[in-house]
Order: sequence, then structure tokens, then C-alpha cells
Amino acid sequence: MNIIGISAYYHDSAACLVQDGQIVAAAQEERFTRKKNDFAFPEHALAYCLREANICIDELDFISFYDKPFIKFERILETYLAYAPQGIRSFLKAMPLWIKQKLWIKEHIRQIGFKGKIIFPEHHESHAASAFFPSPFQEAAFLTIDGVGEWATTSYGIGSDNKISIQAEMLFPHSLGLLYSAFTYYTGFKVNSGEYKLMGLAPYGEPKYKDLILDKLLDLRPDGSFKLNMKYFDYCAGLTMTGSRFAELFGRPARQPESELSRMDMDLARSVQEVTEEVVLRMVKHVHAETGRKNLCMAGGVALNCVANGRILRESDFADLWVQPAAGDAGGALGAALFTWYQYLGRTRPPVSGYDRQKGSYLGPKFSSSYIREYLERNKISYIEFSEEEIPEKIADQIADSKVVGWFQGRMEYGPRALGNRSIIGDAGSAEMQEIINLKIKYRESFRPFAPSVLLERAGDYFELDRESPYMLMVAPVREEIRRKISKEESRLTGLEKIKIPRSSIPAVTHVDYSARVQTVNGKENPLYYKLIQAFDRKYGCGVIINTSFNVRGEPIVCTPEDAYRCFINTEMDCLMLGNFFITKGNCSQGTAFSRHQPGLRMTNTRHRSDDENLRHPVTSYKY
Repeated sequence: MNIIGISAYYHDSAACLVQDGQIVAAAQEERFTRKKNDFAFPEHALAYCLREANICIDELDFISFYDKPFIKFERILETYLAYAPQGIRSFLKAMPLWIKQKLWIKEHIRQIGFKGKIIFPEHHESHAASAFFPSPFQEAAFLTIDGVGEWATTSYGIGSDNKISIQAEMLFPHSLGLLYSAFTYYTGFKVNSGEYKLMGLAPYGEPKYKDLILDKLLDLRPDGSFKLNMKYFDYCAGLTMTGSRFAELFGRPARQPESELSRMDMDLARSVQEVTEEVVLRMVKHVHAETGRKNLCMAGGVALNCVANGRILRESDFADLWVQPAAGDAGGALGAALFTWYQYLGRTRPPVSGYDRQKGSYLGPKFSSSYIREYLERNKISYIEFSEEEIPEKIADQIADSKVVGWFQGRMEYGPRALGNRSIIGDAGSAEMQEIINLKIKYRESFRPFAPSVLLERAGDYFELDRESPYMLMVAPVREEIRRKISKEESRLTGLEKIKIPRSSIPAVTHVDYSARVQTVNGKENPLYYKLIQAFDRKYGCGVIINTSFNVRGEPIVCTPEDAYRCFINTEMDCLMLGNFFITKGNCSQGTAFSRHQPGLRMTNTRHRSDDENLRHPVTSYKY
């Protein structure tokens, strides 16, 4: 039984293949087209999923789309009518895309040759399915929080065996995700992609506006439900998230993108972050009381707020928490496919022992050594080939020598986090490494924090964390024993000046509030990455390294060897471990041209060839 799940036409489109209940492949469209947060129909991601299973489109039994477009369209029409004539400009801008694309999902799917049944779960059903069905729990409560689906912005309920049941919802326009996005916009970042920047900026500010937000912008109740004061927001009818009244309330217009960050921006970030955490914790407390379950699963874009997730673990009455690694709209593709297998078809969901069903979220394309070697030799790129046994030792030495390493191995990660297969790695013990990687390699804001990858068995030595965190979705405090005392002079520093202060023995991954967004690494899910950190620990006495995504600002995480080499050669990265092939700048051919690849597809019903056949072009030239 082959089921494809699809998310598309809002942001971060994706496709996922579930085969007899097993998650076989999943990827975001952006990784293939190289367009950040690409919202187009995921034809390249779909082609990849078919190729990974060596099937053609005729062999699919179901395609499941992650929401109900007509209900979403109904909500948009009702909203514009309610605000007419105020929203006429945004209405006229939105309608062509709906009329030409978004209402024709079924027809688009038929056009690519699929003749089977098409399923349309609701948006928050897809989120709930993505949260519960891959989790390690046979029974759990779930909580989904995002911007908006059809009408729902938040939902909770119970997952049990092969069923999910939504018990209650909050409805548009009252949305925690849209509140956070409003402040993302107001502080000059891009909505639907800059929210993590706002979260990263928050520790540098003070919660000066928290009370103002709670007093003027939302009516918050004890159970975590709330109503937004819509006179301050513009997203129902306008072309922006906030309007003139919002600006008047806070005493200035929205920050211009790329302009200098002010202390006020930091204080706004901290304030809305604390409000978000308070709302989420109230919701979680209510969900626990109403469901009586001991475990919680989460999805939706707000579930990527790892600071709030860490507080749920430490402060809620739930015994354990599992968050979908692709918690945003991309994960809706996975949820839609699993919803079809379990809920629609009623298939058995057997228990798992120890680990979840997500397979480490290593669900994207992989590339053979023969493919990488052929690419390097064709482009006259010099390399040293290491055996798999040599790689951990050699790269551990590079990290210890303060080198920044591009690390490209195995299957690409599904979701927004690099988890040790498409990563840039470095020495967590270097006080300068955060600034070096941010400014010289990632070309992004200096305040952006890095995550530590830590050996699972050593996590408790560095962080106040008593469980696994394999998906980099939990923030935990750095242990007191490794914190560094701050001098009086250093304590007087404010704002982004705080970056200069080393705060622990692993300063490059310790945030200014002594926390870290932790990824625990075990030997089962990613043995090579585990052996690398193990070698670094054995040789240099530290079981932690820096892990940040292998990309530069404004571009998606790399997918192919071509993407990885292009990123490497165009930044100040020191070396690249491309599969088994070690490359340094001194050995690179400087005459090779690297242009942005825009792939095309031929839609046929031919079967795919093996990994090493006919792969002269990147993965996106697969046929289906």
C-alpha cells in the first residue's frame, strides 16, 4: 500500500511517502528548487519519494492533501466580506492564486497521472496525525498550535492506537502563531520564516512590553484560550500583519528589514516570547487536566518554539513530550499520509520500543560514493578519500584545530533542523566560533545562536536534561558546574554586546541566558556522526560540538553534493567532508562555475533506476 502525503500553496511545501505504514521518504520542495520556503506544488519532492521506493505514480494507492482548500477559501471570503471595503486590495491580490491554483488541487493531481483516491484531512487533523502517529506513545494527548488552517488556529485532543480525536479548537482570527508573526513583522523579520530569529533575539532584551501586550493585545484566560484585540492587527484585511494602531501603541513604525536592531526590538522579542510561553503553558495545563493522559505530542509552527518546549518538559504535569521534527506545514504532508493509513483505512499501529517511528527524520535523498566521486572528477576538484573508519578521527582533528567543517553525509533531514547529515560543524569550546560562523560563513545576524550536538550519554554532564532530545527541539539550561562567572565589567554590557561574554566551557553554544538548544546523538540513528563526536571527546575531552544547518542566509539547507560544494566554495568554510571525500580550499578548482540550479522534470510512468545509474544531474532530474 503506497500513500503520498502532500502539503502545498501556503509555505514550505513537501511530499511524504508512507508504504505499508512505514515512513519511507519525505522532503521539502525548497531543497530541490533552491527557493527558500517554496510553496509551489511539490513536484520535485514527489518525484524523489517515488524514486526512493522505486515505484511509479501508477503504483500509488492514495494521495492525501494536508487540508481542505474549499473550507479555507470559505474562511478567506468570509473574512474579506466582514472587513469590506477595507480589504479590497489584499482580496484582489489573493484571488488570482486561488482561482488559478489553490482550488484545483484535485485537478492538478490528476494532471500528473494519478488515477487513485484523493483524501483531504483537515489542516489540524494533519498536524495532530504528524504529532501522534510517529511518536513512541500508544496513547497521548496532542496539542497543535499554528497560524491558521481552515478556521482552526489551535486544537487539542487524544491519540489512542490508530485514532486521533480532536476535542476542542480555537478559531481564526485569534491565533498565537499570528500574534508571534505580527511581532516578527514589526521587528523587521520575514513572516513565516523569521520567527526563529525573533526567538533567538529574545534573550538579549527585557520583557518591558509583556504587560502591555497582555493588557491591550489579548484577553488571556486561565485555560490558555484568548481573544486578540483585532483593532491592532491588519492581517484579516490588509497586506501587512500590523497597522497604524499597533505602531501607535508601541510608539514607532515597524522596523525596516536589514536596518540596525535597536534595544526596543530586543525588548519586544523578549516580551512576546514570554507571553507565548505563558499562553502555551496555560494551554498545556488545561490539556492535561481535560485529557488525563501522561504524555503529550505537539505539532504546528508554534511547536518549533524550543524555549517553550523546554519549559513544558520542566514545568508541566506531563511525564514526557514528543514534538514532530517537521512541525510546520511541511510536516502536514507526513501527517496527511499517516492519517490516511491509520484513521481512514483503520490499519493497526503496533507499539515501538525505545525509539519513535520518525527514523531520526533522516528521510531525504542520499548519494553514493560513486556519484560523488564522478561529480568531483568531472569538475576537476581535488580530494582525499577516507574510509568510514578514518572519517571520525580526521574530522575531530580538524574541529580541534578551529576549522569550520561542512559535513555532508547520508540521507538529508526532513524538517527545518540539520541533525548531523547536512550540517556545518565546529568547536563548541571556542569563544570566537559563534561570530566566525555567523558572519563569515552563514552571512547572518551575529546574535543567532548555535545548537550543541552532544553524545546522549554525556548530555547530563553539560545540560540540565534527563532525556533524549534528538530533533533539536528542546532548550535546556547549561549545568552550573561548567558555567563561567561574569565580571562586574561584563555584567554592565547590554544588548548584542552580551555576545562577547563567554558564559561556559562550551561558549559557542551557550546562549546569553545560560541555555542551549540541545541535540542528543545516539549510535543507532546516526552512527557516523556519533562516532565523530565520540572521537572528539576521546581525543580532546569534549563530548559536544557545534551543529548548524549547511546553508547560507536566505537559502535552503543543501540537498545535493553540488549544493554542498557551491556553498563551501562561496563561503569561508575551511574544509568539506562530502561523503567519504575530504576537500580543502587549497585543493579546489577555482575555475569551475557554479550557478543556481533550476531543475526540470519529465512526467512519465517509467520506473526509476538504481542509485548509481543515470545520476549525472542532481536528484531533482528524476522521472516519474
